[in-house]
Amino acid sequence: MKLVDASARLEALGNPTRLKIYRALVRAGRAGLPVGRLQEKLKIPASTLSHHVKGLVAVGLVSQSREATTLLCRAEYATMQGLVDFLVAECCADENECKEAARPAA
Repeated sequence: MKLVDASARLEALGNPTRLKIYRALVRAGRAGLPVGRLQEKLKIPASTLSHHVKGLVAVGLVSQSREATTLLCRAEYATMQGLVDFLVAECCADENECKEAARPAA
């Protein structure tokens, strides 16, 4: 993942309302949630919800699809995993003690 992509995704999640929306969608599982149910669950005005979901869609953390008259929102788990992997990829890379502790005992 590129630094600019990770930064945009973290910035999107840095807003409390967007983070609340995203967490609700992650909890909902792969089936996602209809927009109306998401609005009802989080008690967010429709225009506010739409604005914040649009921001999450723009950075690839959420996708939307229409099923008949229902607009579904889903968390993009592969994108979430990519962001987490990006954050931990170089954990302790510059710390010798951490590298030594991670080595298996001889």
